[in-house]
Amino acid sequence: MLDLWFVYAIPFVFSVIFLTKWFFTAPTQRNSPPSPPTFPVVGNLHQVGLYPHRSLQKLAHQYGPLMLLHFGSRPVLVVSSSDAAREIMKTHDLIFLSRPKFSVGHRLLYNGRDMTMSPYGEYWKQLRSVCALQLLSNKRVQSFRAVREEEVALLVDNIKRSSNSSSSPVNLSDMFALLTNDVICRIAFGKKYSGDEKGKRFKELISELMELLGGFHVGDYIPWLGWVHYVNGLDAQVDKVAIEFDRFLDGVVEEHANTSNDKEKRCDQDGGEDKKDFVDVLLEIQSDQMAGYSLDRESIKAIILNMFVGGTDTTYTVLEWAMAELLRHPRVMNKLEDEVMETGKGKPSITENDLDKMHYLKAVIKETLRLYPPVPLLLPRESTQNVSIKGYDIAAETMVITNAWAIGRDPKLWDKPEEFQPERFLDSGIDVKGQSFGFIPFGSGRRGCPGTLFAMVIDELSLANVVHKFDWSLPDGVRAQDLDMTECIGATIHRKAPLLAVATPRC
Repeated sequence: MLDLWFVYAIPFVFSVIFLTKWFFTAPTQRNSPPSPPTFPVVGNLHQVGLYPHRSLQKLAHQYGPLMLLHFGSRPVLVVSSSDAAREIMKTHDLIFLSRPKFSVGHRLLYNGRDMTMSPYGEYWKQLRSVCALQLLSNKRVQSFRAVREEEVALLVDNIKRSSNSSSSPVNLSDMFALLTNDVICRIAFGKKYSGDEKGKRFKELISELMELLGGFHVGDYIPWLGWVHYVNGLDAQVDKVAIEFDRFLDGVVEEHANTSNDKEKRCDQDGGEDKKDFVDVLLEIQSDQMAGYSLDRESIKAIILNMFVGGTDTTYTVLEWAMAELLRHPRVMNKLEDEVMETGKGKPSITENDLDKMHYLKAVIKETLRLYPPVPLLLPRESTQNVSIKGYDIAAETMVITNAWAIGRDPKLWDKPEEFQPERFLDSGIDVKGQSFGFIPFGSGRRGCPGTLFAMVIDELSLANVVHKFDWSLPDGVRAQDLDMTECIGATIHRKAPLLAVATPRC
């Protein structure tokens, strides 16, 4: 009898919940942006697909560059034009400075104490100031020049060893990933974690963290289904990664704290001057309460974690796509080779002093960022009050997604937008700082990426040297037009298949 009761009761309970969500959804504002029809409970989630930037671009073609969707119970404004992006990131930047809260990200990133996802307020302003003035300023970025040049030289050596002969393909995806990880480890921690078991586990942790942060978690959009995270093991996995990462970062910070009076151990051997890594700088701020900053241990760990979340995947994926497009377009590759060889004539390698003279190199990187912004849907924002955008009423606590990928391929802004043409950036005056809203791979405004300069110099230096040192070709049997350019699934768009290419050292 009890079993029979369950047979009828459980469907009845779910039916009541289903109908309640359907009929008692809060009404939208009278002058809301265009919106496709919604399904009960899920809203428009079924229309997002595996590649949200592509799905949302198609919907925008039908409903317009400002479009209101509902992801479960959460209203979402999708921005797909430069004009609308300007309204969000410049005209009404202050209203859209906050971030929506996501349960998994909140737990992994020290309960919102990191700079990237913390809500707008005094704490975020302080972190932003620390990063902009103390960690990622032009002076600080330049102080790590020797680290970047040494690691790029190691990249070149690794390619030489891996190629063995002119017919052996090199896994460039792995090479670029190792490069960016090692650069950021040295800059953040003062040493690399890539050669032993601890380093191997650290790399795995970064991968697990990025997968969790980039995943879809139903409880964030349909709160009454949050129990699914417990049943499917997500909660346990998040706790495991968070605890293990925290233990690792605790060890790093403690090691630095114990040797804070002996900075010479972490000085750059070539420069001879004290070149503090990021942990050193943050501990100094903490101990001296520099410029009125007040950082605790959790804040320090959260900021350092931001460096890896924001700087590893997003940096090496640009190199990966740039090399793939160069291999597909021999004309562009030859033109870049001419510039690199002319600049590097008689030199053992390209240095950062040479980069300002290499205009075509910079155009290649920009064109790569236009077609493949590392985070195609920029980190979401959230409105803090009611506001009018392009004549539409946007309610407070609306999540905002800016489709930088769609804007970069907008035919109203770009001639032949699907084609790889670096020449479009020569003498254009368009830079990566977010002032031209048709090109915002790093976002714009006060919530724009503070590490733009940091990322660009690594990408430019690396690409220049691998083209300077090697002739590149595709493996036997692979034609340029057949190179697989499929994207992987996730918040950062990498290539789905590793990039394999044949490197022939130049004599």
